[in-house]
Amino acid sequence: MSPHRSRDWRRAQARKHGSKKYRPFHDCTRAKDWKLLYMRRCKLIRAKKLGKVWPRREWESLLADAEPVKVLFVCSKNQWRSPTGETLYRKVQGVDARSAGTARSARRKVSVSDIRWADLILVMEDKHASRLRADFRDELKYKQMHVLDIPDDYKYMDPDLIELLDAKASPLIWTE
Repeated sequence: MSPHRSRDWRRAQARKHGSKKYRPFHDCTRAKDWKLLYMRRCKLIRAKKLGKVWPRREWESLLADAEPVKVLFVCSKNQWRSPTGETLYRKVQGVDARSAGTARSARRKVSVSDIRWADLILVMEDKHASRLRADFRDELKYKQMHVLDIPDDYKYMDPDLIELLDAKASPLIWTE
């Protein structure tokens, strides 16, 4: 017998003879060992089984890995309402926002690439929705489009407009 045994052999002997130094790895998912109930690894496993995200760092890493919701705000001239929506939701984590207009004189006119890019299209009035349906019928087939019913009575970043956009757009964006 050689005097130098391998590490695996020594560990096997220690397990066989009940040494605490080489205790086998404990799997907290099989049996509830109440001493090990509050180990971090066990908490993470139980949280994952329950469909919960724990701790906060895990949630932040999931959000960082998640694909952002791409929202396109549309109004007539892309001057006041849709740029306000873009500015508001561009700052929000998990949302990617753009704005465009339907009129020929719009600062930024809606294009096919905008429609294809967007996951969710939020238009300010019914006339914008009908204009988009007329111009981009095939591209809009499988896209979600919602009318926010916000009249053209507000300036850029008007507090009332911000409040309206937040109340009407947030539920649509976060259910996406």
